[in-house]
Amino acid sequence: MSRISMDEALDRAGTGSFQRRLIGIFGLVWTADAMQVLAVGFTAASIAATFGLTVPQALQTGTLFFLGMLIGAVAFGRLADKVGRRQVLIATVACDALFGTLSIFAADFTSLLVLRFLTGMAVGGTLPVDYAMMAEFLPTKSRGRWLVALEGFWAIGTLIVALAAWAASVAGVSDPWRYIFAVTALPALLGLTLRFFVPESPLYLIRTGRTGEAKMIVNRMLALHQKAPLRSDDEIVATPQVAEGIFSEELRRRSALILAIWFLVSVSYYGVFTWMPAKLAGDGFGFVRGYGFLVFVALAQVPGYALAAYGVEAWGRRPTLICFCLLSALGCLLFVVSPSDMLVGASLLVMSFALLGTWGALYAFTPELYPTASRATGMGSAGAMARLGGLLAPSLMAFVVSGGLGLAIGLFAGLLVVAAFAAMAIDAETRQAALS
Repeated sequence: MSRISMDEALDRAGTGSFQRRLIGIFGLVWTADAMQVLAVGFTAASIAATFGLTVPQALQTGTLFFLGMLIGAVAFGRLADKVGRRQVLIATVACDALFGTLSIFAADFTSLLVLRFLTGMAVGGTLPVDYAMMAEFLPTKSRGRWLVALEGFWAIGTLIVALAAWAASVAGVSDPWRYIFAVTALPALLGLTLRFFVPESPLYLIRTGRTGEAKMIVNRMLALHQKAPLRSDDEIVATPQVAEGIFSEELRRRSALILAIWFLVSVSYYGVFTWMPAKLAGDGFGFVRGYGFLVFVALAQVPGYALAAYGVEAWGRRPTLICFCLLSALGCLLFVVSPSDMLVGASLLVMSFALLGTWGALYAFTPELYPTASRATGMGSAGAMARLGGLLAPSLMAFVVSGGLGLAIGLFAGLLVVAAFAAMAIDAETRQAALS
């Protein structure tokens, strides 16, 4: 009997139609999740008009949504390490589709708050498990590129929700937030049935002693990619794990640093992107106003992801993350010192480009820092830190912006520089590293 590691088996299978199908399914729901998250900024004004509230009161829908995401990320991430990725994925996407759809028909503000909280829990559980599972189906040499490609679906979701808000504004419909929520719910409804075609992670199966099932999934990949199947006497084994808990002695330092980065980047990202839609829809900055400009801001994210996808493989995960954090800080500083509307518009495009490249590098790097037994927990904890940042960002903006908008954006520049230094201090570079 010959022994073959899971990473060797995945390297032998390579990438092809199996991964393309997988990223299409995951990407559809990733698009839906991006739309649900960013709908917070695009719907606040119209929700306020419908229910006779102020915009800050209407933004409670965002507060409850992010609180739900925080709870969902922690709870479902841990659950996925206990009971398996596939079951959790199906359950969270079903809840995302259900509560996202019910949000369209909310009759009063209280029921809307409850539904946005429940939708947030589902979205919070979907995001970390998606990434952990996708990573576990990819060979070492191309894992980073494919993970950034999955994160790139966030840009598609951003573009769609910006176009939906723009269209609702131009059409002059009543209660435009209902139309925006209808658009955001559609990809999750489509993705739900497709999730049943996703098999369980073979790495998880091996960790739980189900090696026969893992071998069947690997052979399915090999067959789809026209490669010779594993022999009957081949035994798939897992790479030995040196630590499991994300705060075990060997992982404590990197966990503290990577979670801090998630929080700092999240505060900066949501501080900018929950404020920007409302600001541009109102007075804006001269010609830089209206939802139409936000379409260009969304389009600027695409080359950011493309460069991150190249960088994580060519330069490494950590150097790419550091460079994008610093570039994001530079975009914020450009906004602060811009003397003209033209440069303000350019700074917003730079921020969009760089911040989404930062997310791409961060999502590629984080799951590789953890062993299989705690990968979903690690991603769930990272997601929870991101949601904590999302919860605090609007309040932070409201507090700091009283001293001037430039001060608020300048603060985000400082936080992003701190994030870059934290990335420099991480004790690992995972490019070409095998998953344990």
